[in-house]
Amino acid sequence: MTDPALSERPIGLLDSGVGGLSILREVRAQLPAEHLLYLADQAHVPYGPRSIEQVRAFTEGIARFLIAQGVKLIVIACNTASAAALHPLRAQFPGMPFVGMEPAVKPAASATRSGVIGVIATEATFQGELFASVVGRFAQGVRVETRACPELVQLAEAGETASARSRLAVRRCLAPLLEAGIDQLVLGCTHFPFLSEAIQAEAGPGVTLIDPSPAVARQAGRVLGDRGALSPASASGSVTCYTTGQPDAFRAVLETLLGAEFAALTGVHPAAWDGDRLGALP
Repeated sequence: MTDPALSERPIGLLDSGVGGLSILREVRAQLPAEHLLYLADQAHVPYGPRSIEQVRAFTEGIARFLIAQGVKLIVIACNTASAAALHPLRAQFPGMPFVGMEPAVKPAASATRSGVIGVIATEATFQGELFASVVGRFAQGVRVETRACPELVQLAEAGETASARSRLAVRRCLAPLLEAGIDQLVLGCTHFPFLSEAIQAEAGPGVTLIDPSPAVARQAGRVLGDRGALSPASASGSVTCYTTGQPDAFRAVLETLLGAEFAALTGVHPAAWDGDRLGALP
């Protein structure tokens, strides 16, 4: 049964930058009737090298901002922020459902033929309890090779996904994993799907890339369905983005990553931090 008070509210999504647009794209594809409200904290990008405490504080501030905008669900479209803040946010805001990112170790471990899987992410993701828990639960008997690839985050932020520099960065990132014999590669950062073409070309046909975006979008739909909060199928959803960086620069990268047609349908607005509080700018 649909709750009209909830169904027309937007879904909130957050990330340190443009990486979460890979999740927004999939949510839009699966749930086209939903209004989407995205916050890119580009004033603090990248989150990967920061402390867990810092990332948790930023994520809490963004969650408060999104809640103030009336969202009905928050998707933490950032592996680093999920590792740092997903469980604390659920405890802090029990009335707000959260969907977080979890490195897709389970499907990789189930599908491997070589017994060796790779995970590329940020250093903070690997340091969090969430990653250790996932490996402990789902990768018994499988060797998990990890690699922090911060340079790929910066390339995605610049919209530089098919240049000679990006191909060289991908080669450097993957070399030790390929040498170890991986046959499954988990994209453990939401920025990385935007480099998937370069990653697949370097990895070769014997390595399967695992992008969690479709599963995250499906989970968002399930959560909303269970709460009676899905928008009517006849509705036409909108996309609104806020950035704590430069809106014009964000829009240019958005167009590069998602296409001109998507960018034309998307409003982009500035937001700014005032201490630990985040607010929209006129």
